[in-house]
Amino acid sequence: MAVYTDINEVDLKAFLAQYETGDLLSFKGIAEGVENSNFLLHTTKGALILTLYEKRVEKTDLPFFLGLMHHLADRGLNCPLPLPRRDGALLGELSGRPAALISFLEGMWLRKPEANHCGAVGRALAEMHLKAEGFALARPNALSVPGWQALWAKAKDRADEVQPGLSEEISGELELLARSWPESLPAGVIHADLFPDNVFFIGDALSGLIDFYFACNDFLAYDLAISLNAWCFEKDGSYNLTKGKAMIEGYVAVRPLSDEELAALPLLARGAALRFFLTRLYDWLTTPAGALVVKKDPLEYLRKLRFHAKAQSAADYGLFV
Repeated sequence: MAVYTDINEVDLKAFLAQYETGDLLSFKGIAEGVENSNFLLHTTKGALILTLYEKRVEKTDLPFFLGLMHHLADRGLNCPLPLPRRDGALLGELSGRPAALISFLEGMWLRKPEANHCGAVGRALAEMHLKAEGFALARPNALSVPGWQALWAKAKDRADEVQPGLSEEISGELELLARSWPESLPAGVIHADLFPDNVFFIGDALSGLIDFYFACNDFLAYDLAISLNAWCFEKDGSYNLTKGKAMIEGYVAVRPLSDEELAALPLLARGAALRFFLTRLYDWLTTPAGALVVKKDPLEYLRKLRFHAKAQSAADYGLFV
C-alpha cells in the first residue's frame, strides 16, 4: 500500500472547489507507487489523479516537476497534465500536504514486457529528451555521484548484514565510478526513473509516460542506461540482449548517440545500477518493520552491477550485434 496520508470526503470536496472539475462521484487510493500518496477520482467531468506529495519530495522541486509535464505535453508528449486551479496555480494543499490534480492517462503498465515494448520505450525516451529542450527550469541530479557517496556513508557499516563482503565490494565500485564518471556528455532533462510501472500501454501501443518526480538535468545517455537496467534484465538476473538491442535501436532511431556516449554506455549502466542498489539498500536497512512501504531487494541491482562491470562496449548491450 502506498497511501501514506488519508483524505476524507469533506476536505476533498473543499479542495476540488478550487478547480473546474465538476462534482465528485467517488475516490479511492492507488496502491502502486512508493514516493507519494495517489488517489483515483471520478467526477462528473471525468477521471483524475490526485497526488499528495509526501516528505521525501521537496516542495521547492514541485514547480520543476509540474512545469516539465506542461512543457512536454505542450510539445506533444503523451504524459499526465497538471490541472490549474481557478486562480491559475498548479499546486494546492490537502490534509497538510502539497497536492496537485493531474489528468488521467489511459493505459496499463506491462508485467512482462517483450522486445517490441522495449523498442517503443527507447523511442519514447528519446522523444522526451528532444521535447524537453528549451524547458526554462533546471534541477541538479541529487542522486549522482555525490548523492551515492552520501547514501553509502549511511549504509556502509551495516552492508555486510545484507551479504558478507558487500562493504568492501561497493566501496571499490564507488571509488571507481567517482574516479571515472564522465564530465562532458550531451546533457538535458532526464526522466531518471523510467521503470515499467511508469510507462503505460494500450495493447502493444505505448500510450504515455508518467511519474516525473525524479526528473532532473543530467547526461541523456545515463537515462538510457537507467532504462536498460529497468527493462532488459530477466527475473533470473540475466541480461536479455534482444530487449537491449530493441531499446537502444529504438532510441537511436529518434536521437542518435555520439561515439562518446556509446563508449560510456557500460560505465553509465554500471553507475545506474549502483544508484538503485544504494537507494534500495538504504531503505532495506532503515525502513521499520510494519511500514507501509514495500522494501525492494537491493541484491537484484547488485547482480546487474556485476554484469555491467564485465561489459566492454555497447555491443554487450545489443547494439550492432
